[in-house]
Amino acid sequence: MHTLEDLKNGSLAGAQTVRLVNQGLTEFPQALFALAETLQVLDLSGNQLTCLPADLQRLHKLRILFCSNNPFTQLPAALGGCEQLEMIGFKACAITHVPEHSLPPRLRWLILTDNQLSELPAALGQRPHLQKLMLSCNQLAALPDLSDCKALELLRLADNHFSEIPATVLALPNLAWPALAGNPLTADAEQAALADAHHHAINYDDLEIGALLGEGASGHIHRATRKRSGEAIAVKVFKAAFTSDGTPQSELAAGLAAAGHPNLLAPLAVVEGHPQGHLAVAMPLQPAVYVNLAGPPSLASCTRDVYASDTRFTPAIAERLLACIRAALTHLHAHGVLHGDLYAHNILWNPANGEAILSDFGAAMLSSGLPPAQRAQLQAIEWRAFAHLEGEISARTGN
Repeated sequence: MHTLEDLKNGSLAGAQTVRLVNQGLTEFPQALFALAETLQVLDLSGNQLTCLPADLQRLHKLRILFCSNNPFTQLPAALGGCEQLEMIGFKACAITHVPEHSLPPRLRWLILTDNQLSELPAALGQRPHLQKLMLSCNQLAALPDLSDCKALELLRLADNHFSEIPATVLALPNLAWPALAGNPLTADAEQAALADAHHHAINYDDLEIGALLGEGASGHIHRATRKRSGEAIAVKVFKAAFTSDGTPQSELAAGLAAAGHPNLLAPLAVVEGHPQGHLAVAMPLQPAVYVNLAGPPSLASCTRDVYASDTRFTPAIAERLLACIRAALTHLHAHGVLHGDLYAHNILWNPANGEAILSDFGAAMLSSGLPPAQRAQLQAIEWRAFAHLEGEISARTGN
């Protein structure tokens, strides 16, 4: 992180990346323009900004801009004049309006999660480089025509007001990772699943909570023991009302519907009575030999996972790994669940034998209430994600 003083005293001269996060800024620092010949990544998140300068295009090398957690009420129109700008993040602001000309021509990755949007401009569908679009937790009930966004691969529409899936979404030729839960189109199925889950809940007081095992975007995972039986389990405590992928309630509903397969890390039961009132869920405790197959996408890779440079598979290990995930996906679809985030970074595997488990239902949705044709289309989209995984494994497989 940097400070405003770092910027003012010239110590950031020549910087390609500047992060002025949580600095209490109420105005855009004009001193940033002195970095116009080098600045490519700018993070102004967590401040009190409501606008950006009209001449922002003076930062002519700017590629990535984060302004999340600022009280913007509209996406700044000045962004549209930044010819190199390809990634924009305005998460958790107060945005109600996206001006037609606010979207830069090279836009590749747009994050508008957790705002107050009820509509989007037609220009969004005229950005052929758009690859990742994150719109969860808004008030959208329709989308502009996205048929020209042929590069779009990841689309987050969870927790909005969609009563049906836009036809333009189902027709996207490269879409592989959609999230659609928490909308009216899935509400009945989710409510039924959650109502049933509370009949089989575990009480928090019946658990002995142990060490923290890990932390993800949606919650903390602790080791736990059931006091009566001595059974070792894991407990996930959700830390927010929603994530970029959707809501904990949707994640829980889909996860419980998916339970019962050895290659899925699905919830065992709801945990009720958390002392702070948080939603919590009991999970199977995985042996320590299981590790993540890859890391999540980077700013550079956008929609593709990042594998360790030395990751290699024997043909037998690769075949076993893919067979496990293929079986898990087949089980999900048979039980009316779309995973929505079929990525290597959501796969735990045993390097010794290739056994693999698909985890993280944060983007999952219940598809059982959808028309059969749409359900089949969504499943085909998810198999496209599996094909990407196959390609990544194949590229790292040798004798």
